[in-house]
Amino acid sequence: MLYLGVDLGTSSMKVLLVDGKGTVLRSTSQSYPLMMPQPGWSEQDPEEWWSALCVCVPKLLEGIDATQVAGLSFGGQMHGLVALDENDQVIRPAILWNDGRTGKQTDALNNDFGKEGLLSLTGNLAFAGFTAPKLLWMRENEPELFAKIRKIMLPKDYLAYRLTGVHSCDYSDAAGMLLLDVANRCWSKPLMEYCGVTEEQMPQLFESYEAIGTVKPAMAALLGIPVTTVVAAGAGDNAAAAVGTGTVGEGSCNISIGTSGTIFIPSKEFKCPPEGNLHAFAHADGTYHLMGCILAAASAYTWWRSDILKGESNEDEQAGITREKLGKNHVFYLPYLMGERSPHNDPSARGVFAGMSLDTTRFDMTQAVMEGVAFAIRDSVEIVRSLGLDIKASNLCGGGAKSPIWRQIFANVLNLELFVPESEEGAGYGAAILAMVAAGEYASVLEACAAMPRGGTKYAPDPAIVALYDERYEVYKALYPAIQPIFPKM
Repeated sequence: MLYLGVDLGTSSMKVLLVDGKGTVLRSTSQSYPLMMPQPGWSEQDPEEWWSALCVCVPKLLEGIDATQVAGLSFGGQMHGLVALDENDQVIRPAILWNDGRTGKQTDALNNDFGKEGLLSLTGNLAFAGFTAPKLLWMRENEPELFAKIRKIMLPKDYLAYRLTGVHSCDYSDAAGMLLLDVANRCWSKPLMEYCGVTEEQMPQLFESYEAIGTVKPAMAALLGIPVTTVVAAGAGDNAAAAVGTGTVGEGSCNISIGTSGTIFIPSKEFKCPPEGNLHAFAHADGTYHLMGCILAAASAYTWWRSDILKGESNEDEQAGITREKLGKNHVFYLPYLMGERSPHNDPSARGVFAGMSLDTTRFDMTQAVMEGVAFAIRDSVEIVRSLGLDIKASNLCGGGAKSPIWRQIFANVLNLELFVPESEEGAGYGAAILAMVAAGEYASVLEACAAMPRGGTKYAPDPAIVALYDERYEVYKALYPAIQPIFPKM
């Protein structure tokens, strides 16, 4: 049988066609516009997502026996607010994860509702990108539209509704709304009351691998797939990508060096960092996970190489960073170009170079940028280890992971054996795996992940370089608290 995995991204949609053994047969993508009506705002028309799906799926199935399509699922951009009226029509453009308008509402949640209450009820503090602050913003700034809301949805779940007629949401994506009691896997009544919404306005909750229904006849005809196609609830993009890399079960880990940087650690039991400096979310395999997120990872490097150095080639800019220089750089870099999320939750933080001298070269500064991103991820690793979770190895993926020297930097800064997959298909591949489970191809997500083909390269840390980086990390760790009081004045 065949399965469709949909990766609903911020700038484009990618759809994979995968067989039951995990072989990617085809893929296609479609881009769509991002609207920024005011500085710091980020919106999208959900109809653009639907149009992209209607282009991608028929294109993907050209010349294929579409009767073999047994399941479909999603990995989607998280936190976005899609508000529907009583006729299930979109009320306003979706407010996306990277929208920064909700500073006032985020502060109110953390300070008025209170951090202790948020952690006890949801396992997370409020961040500007989450869904709950967006609802508060709508209530305060668009009261007439807010009054029309009958269903509150996340981006991927709007597509699932269009296909099946079911208002659904999986636990992994719901955990990023700040409206879910993550530990008990149910909507949080105190948070809903604070935001002025009811449980009737929330979608029905499912595990990521559960079937929410089958495709409605009109939608099946439009896309060219059978009406028997099972639609699985799907997952937030990070959880779906983790499934795609086999990051399921205790002891596994996935680090992504994408536009942003994430570290994803599954846990059988719900664990909430006491300071709320990591996200405590549900996982797509039915368990939980901790996640640290830095807002600028590969994008910090791209900014330095393209905008500042005006360089075109990663190879040229990294040619002077040799193994002999690892752990010996005297330049440090804080990669907080867009503020920072984990572990500081500080939107006012900014990028900082420190330690330059007259003999500093461009390669020293390029190396500092790459090391600064690795050190920022290590901040989250240290918190995970303090909670008693033992990480010995990790997958490493994302655009930044294509750099051999950056792989070595990460292995040594984190003191972890890293596995770089031979090919990386992202959240769409994880979504296809979830569809396989929902359609009965496999009994569980763990069983499905174990059956998928895996190939790649391992990078082991060098104890001597690890020791050098341990010393450099202590300097790095002292920079943020020393400079933090100055950031708001900038």
